Amino acid sequence: MEPREEEDLFERFKEFLGVNPALLGTLTSITLIIVCWTIKDSLRIKDIREKHVFITGCDSGFGNLLAQRLHKRGFTVIAACLTEKGSQELKACTSPSLRTVLLNVTNPKSIDNAVQYVAEETSNKGLYGLVNNAGRATPIGPTDWLDMEDFHRVLDVNLIGLIEVTLKFLPLLKKARGRVVNVASVMGRLAFGGGGYCLSKSGVESFSDSLRRDMQYFGVKVSIIEPGFFKTGVTSLDIIEKDLNRLWSRLPPDVKGSYGEKYFENYLKVQRLSMNTFCDTDISKVTNCMEHALTARYPRTRYGAGWDAKFFWLPLSYAPAAVADVMLKIILPRPLAGKRVLSKNQVDV
Repeated sequence: MEPREEEDLFERFKEFLGVNPALLGTLTSITLIIVCWTIKDSLRIKDIREKHVFITGCDSGFGNLLAQRLHKRGFTVIAACLTEKGSQELKACTSPSLRTVLLNVTNPKSIDNAVQYVAEETSNKGLYGLVNNAGRATPIGPTDWLDMEDFHRVLDVNLIGLIEVTLKFLPLLKKARGRVVNVASVMGRLAFGGGGYCLSKSGVESFSDSLRRDMQYFGVKVSIIEPGFFKTGVTSLDIIEKDLNRLWSRLPPDVKGSYGEKYFENYLKVQRLSMNTFCDTDISKVTNCMEHALTARYPRTRYGAGWDAKFFWLPLSYAPAAVADVMLKIILPRPLAGKRVLSKNQVDV
């Protein structure tokens, strides 16, 4: 093709796009940035077989699947389970090279025993990866249905336990210039349920950000996983509904009256609808993010896991509070007393 013909073709191409040179340059720059980011994001570490990873909450769900997948990839996996049953079931579907240890993240002595075990297993190499996955959701419900013990039951596992585990493993992580992967939630970015769950996950976000900035000088990288709704033990309808019935049955008559029996019925319906509609059965979408955080040469700071997280909950968390409030008000039922107040205000106007 002649030079003149190439220039004419380029001019026709610009006319077809309807862009000016400045806009074309901007689009080219954006494309180049995306390509460079994609290449950088695809780079992986080497020598996986020499690296130890410790994962909490491996009885089921994300932790269980991650332990199996990392084990198959060649990592030396130490899986922490809450129960002996969970430990035995995980061993049965892997191989003897996968180690398990019993761990209750709310028990300091249990954490100390796990740290000692990992220190002996890793020798002078240190710990390459710590995945803080252990967690619970219940009790969760309207705030004035709960007492301080309900808050502690969640916060002590999801936040205080996570912090204590991390602090006690930090010397081993610094020795290996390793990785910390903390499991938060979209509900840590957008609180729409009373109780300790949203508080704990918001705390995990803040703790992880502080830790990442403090540890960058020691070569320790910190990533946050922000899953949407997935079918795991945490989102089990049986467990959630059983606990909601417990909370409702113990409420004083005046509080019950302010909500109304219909509210409780509708609240249960919303829980069922949200769990059945939003909950994704493919939990590998979460473990894929965890794997990337452990194996990428340049891990991301945050990983939104699940389509509902990426396209609804996380974008909504950036919206003005008034917009988020209206969206959530549409989803959640209205208490009986709230309807009365609204009706009175309409009459007064």
